Amino acid sequence: MDKYKKLASNTIIFAIGTFSSKILSFLMMPFVTRMMGTGDYGAADLVQQTVNVLIPIVTLAVNSAALRFALDKAADKRDVFTVGVRTTLAGFAIFLIFAYPISLLNINDFRLGDYIILIIVFVLVSSFRQLCQQFVRGSGYVKLFAVDGIIATATTLLFTILFLGPFKWGVTGYIVAIIASDACSIIFFTVTAKLYKYVTPKKLGDKSIAKQMLKYCIPLVPTVILWWIINVSNRYMITGFINSSANGLYTAASKIPNFVILFSQIFIDAWQLSAVDESESESRAEFFSKVFRVYSGGVFTVASALILFCQFITTILVADSYYESWKFVPILIIATTYSCIVNFLASVYMAEKKSLMALLTAASGAVTNLLFSFILIPRIGANGAAIATVLAFLMVFITRGTNARKYIKINYKLPLMIIETIILIGQSVLMLYLQKGAVLYIIEAVLLGVMLMLNIKPIKELADLLLDKFLFSKKKIG
Repeated sequence: MDKYKKLASNTIIFAIGTFSSKILSFLMMPFVTRMMGTGDYGAADLVQQTVNVLIPIVTLAVNSAALRFALDKAADKRDVFTVGVRTTLAGFAIFLIFAYPISLLNINDFRLGDYIILIIVFVLVSSFRQLCQQFVRGSGYVKLFAVDGIIATATTLLFTILFLGPFKWGVTGYIVAIIASDACSIIFFTVTAKLYKYVTPKKLGDKSIAKQMLKYCIPLVPTVILWWIINVSNRYMITGFINSSANGLYTAASKIPNFVILFSQIFIDAWQLSAVDESESESRAEFFSKVFRVYSGGVFTVASALILFCQFITTILVADSYYESWKFVPILIIATTYSCIVNFLASVYMAEKKSLMALLTAASGAVTNLLFSFILIPRIGANGAAIATVLAFLMVFITRGTNARKYIKINYKLPLMIIETIILIGQSVLMLYLQKGAVLYIIEAVLLGVMLMLNIKPIKELADLLLDKFLFSKKKIG
């Protein structure tokens, strides 16, 4: 299959599963914010984010290795999945020893110990869900991966409504709903993909695969922690410097920029497979450059539209008590835009198996984020955290963008990216300064129009690429 058609085909398949699950977080916002106060919502977010950073530490990020090595045609998939299962179980056993010290952590009005049992179960179930999910994707079962996304959407919706509505379990119900949905996914993958056949109870057929996988994934552990510092650590700082209610507003605000991630993640899931397939191709630089142009153009355009409509979207998605959260949204959208860009560049390291370079480039962003969060949050509040996140992702783009070209000569079209970034900054400043009025929306609409004009060609190419899949024509990206 033509490499562009294959990319389009996988994008469509992943869109079917990913879109439903990602859009759920937006559709559930009105219900969740009405069932939970800002303090409870902030606490639930901290529990979830704590688990998100614990999972790669506990499992040594072996799910990422399961994806990458399952993509290798020469690898024995039984050995790959068995290493994943054994590593996850061993890591969880060690984690139990340290669960009590973790439970002693308190941040202002947030007590982690109140949720330690939930956290333990959450870590175990979600670790296995991620392992199964990534192994199935790497093994080529992309349709099963998509179907699981739909099932996860339905089960999360059902459990969240049940536990927050009739049961009124609050923070506990919000977390248990996620755990229950993840458990359903594990059962689905085990049955449909027959994962039990991939577990070797005795010795591995090829012991070297375990060493290779661990060599690949262990550097990803500090990398994930660094990403957590960039994306999430300032939420703990907001809670510490201000309170959980402020973090609840900031968390609600972060949901709207996730529309950019929704667009991005659907594509990235498919792109990672193509990036590995084309990693040895002589035309890979041209392929990566063309796809990057289409991808970045789409991301910047979606971001510009979201800034224009951020106030309107906020009124729809959240309860009245959360409305002020819109003031954090414009800056967070810029941060999210560059997070999508650097995630694309991560595919270079994945294809080349250069996980150490992913670590080093992420470190530059983590240091930047911590430094500016400590400086800005006490002075200007939660928007200081948003600005720190923007600066962090810009730093990662500079370091990663420069380094990635040593492996694949991607043409980023930097002058165009600088103009696009200036447009987003201009929209954000205007939105926060004027806040309302006809003049504001006219100028915002004009800036969105300029962004569309700058990216009309890549947007058209993206549309042609997807239509090409449906119409079976012979067009390619030009």
